[in-house]
Amino acid sequence: MPPALTVSELGKLYKLYDTPRARLRALVTGRDTHRPHWALKDVSFSLERGQCLGVIGVNGAGKSTLLKLIAGTLQPTTGSIHRGGQGRVTAILELGAGFHPDFTGRENLRFASALIGISAAEVARLEDSIISFAEIEDAIDRPVKTYSSGMAVRLAFSLVTAVEPDILIIDEALAVGDQHFQKKCVERIDSFRRNGCTILFCSHSQYHIRQVCNAALWLDGGAARVMGPTEMVLAAYESHVRVLDARQPAAAADSDLALPLPTALDPGRRGAIRKLTIGPLGTGAPPALQGDSLEVSMVAHVVGDEQPNFAVMLEQVGGVGITSVATHVDGACASRQPDGTWRATVTFPDLPLHSGEYVVSGYLFDAHGILVYDEWLQYARFLYASPARLPGLVSLKHRWS
Repeated sequence: MPPALTVSELGKLYKLYDTPRARLRALVTGRDTHRPHWALKDVSFSLERGQCLGVIGVNGAGKSTLLKLIAGTLQPTTGSIHRGGQGRVTAILELGAGFHPDFTGRENLRFASALIGISAAEVARLEDSIISFAEIEDAIDRPVKTYSSGMAVRLAFSLVTAVEPDILIIDEALAVGDQHFQKKCVERIDSFRRNGCTILFCSHSQYHIRQVCNAALWLDGGAARVMGPTEMVLAAYESHVRVLDARQPAAAADSDLALPLPTALDPGRRGAIRKLTIGPLGTGAPPALQGDSLEVSMVAHVVGDEQPNFAVMLEQVGGVGITSVATHVDGACASRQPDGTWRATVTFPDLPLHSGEYVVSGYLFDAHGILVYDEWLQYARFLYASPARLPGLVSLKHRWS
């Protein structure tokens, strides 16, 4: 069976002019004075059916250009794109950009469906399910200009994903709208993946790249820097980002990291962290950890009976991440409390850390461990004094011989 997608020496050149007058002069005189800019150059790879490729890189690396070329909204300057078979390609790029504000939602469905290759008969058959998924039954016959931005985007997402594709292209946004609708979007995309859809996913969220993708492509300056298994590529990219961060001036430390504890969920939210505690701690600012074990406890509230997942990240203050743990990765489960909240506690026994100042972040995820409901970044700090008076970050198990 041929690959689902083959990209060969793909490149996109833009001609840059200093002023509009210079562009006009080039058109009139035939003397081109542009500066060439390769947004993408000599990128090649192939994907099998059911494979999910994460595309990473800093802003301006060429990620969106690559996805638009594969989606067909841009034409390449060099190279070729071959899609195995005649399967359907769906791109989640600028959702709702093609809607006409004076037409109703229903009219826009019919017009926009033709632009993305859904026949009139097919959209008529799917219309009710599209409207139901977007949850805008009461507004479907109103002009789109009366919609909120969230309503228009929900309708657009529902339309472009109404027919399961063979290749799905997602630029930046894993999902759209409030957390309730985001959960539906994630579940629909995940069902495509399980059914063998080939996915290209561009995101700055390395967590989502890890969760969704089994391969990754790191673009740097329009060229492919590294491609391979997700963890290998992300490790190289994270090292690169740390070097870039080290060149930036250090930000002033925030002495008050406490966050307000909400008493009710905001509209559209599915869950929120209520409390994060670490210990056992002594006094001081920041307090010192007492003993050689760290315990992190989190409490959260979610809508309905969904059992959420928790995650904890431990970092060196002003330094690098040390470790991350999550209930859905470790096969652990949060426990339901009498007041309806959920609680999870993780203990790090016999800390292998060297002396220093550390910070803990907490995360709340949906039942699948994909959608982030809430995050308390660098919430709690503590000092740790290691019994071993040696330099370094951690004490690794070792053996002399």
